Amino acid sequence: MQKKIEKTPWTTSAKNLRAIQIAFDLGGNIPDFIRAVAANNGLSPSDQIRKIVNLPYRKPKRPRLTLSLKESDYLHLAKRYSVPASAKEVIREKIREELETFYQQEIEKRQGSYDV
Repeated sequence: MQKKIEKTPWTTSAKNLRAIQIAFDLGGNIPDFIRAVAANNGLSPSDQIRKIVNLPYRKPKRPRLTLSLKESDYLHLAKRYSVPASAKEVIREKIREELETFYQQEIEKRQGSYDV
């Protein structure tokens, strides 16, 4: 009698671990161009490459930006924002506010560059 393996997030992940990552050393502006096209298409660079070579890919359902922070990063940001390093949600909110401000400033700069 065969034992049925229960599907869990781990077994699904284990299946995906069989994929082999390959890297490309491309010269010139090719990597930056592919990254820019991917961003314009709402894709990761990897999914953009999959699209280029006609492999299946999925557009993210909820595209988001991620940032990995070490404890030393939290200490630096806590000092910058004048909050305790343990206030991780406050730090996260401050970063979100800075990203929104950055976006608004960049949009204004670009719109201003087209004004005559």
